[in-house]
Amino acid sequence: MKKIIALLVLCFTVGSCEKDDICSETTETTPKIHIAFYDITLPSENTPKNVNRLRVTGVGDPDPGVVSSYDGSKAQKEVYLPLKTTENSTQFILHKGYKIDENDTVLGNPDTITISYVRKEVYVSRACGYKTIFENVVISVEDDGNKWIQLAQSVNDNQTVEHEDDIHYKIYH
Repeated sequence: MKKIIALLVLCFTVGSCEKDDICSETTETTPKIHIAFYDITLPSENTPKNVNRLRVTGVGDPDPGVVSSYDGSKAQKEVYLPLKTTENSTQFILHKGYKIDENDTVLGNPDTITISYVRKEVYVSRACGYKTIFENVVISVEDDGNKWIQLAQSVNDNQTVEHEDDIHYKIYH
């Protein structure tokens, strides 16, 4: 009888394990904002336009510095930018035509964008914990007198960044 009870306890204990005890690499976590670039002279055309030698630098803490995928070495039609999960805004410098000449002078045209949002934590699973989604996302461009970014337009009203698959914002240049 004791063996049967022990076996039942073991079955219930082992059987109580859930499939989500290990966070799979395919599980969606906190998304990045997906921004695509378009030609301002052809606003009705839905084909992204390259930004030559695009360099993206984060502003402030945490993790200021160059976003590694966008180091200014090549043209980009779109970017995926990480948003701060501890603040309600994130700033980036998007530098078009980035180049350093022989005198170590930085060439090109930097524009600073501020991405404002409302953070919302969403439970994913016991193993993965929570992810942050971003609601009411708005991008504004600082006017430095020489903006290459002409317009930042949300794809939807009350834009939410919950997944990376779809484009969230269009930047016209």
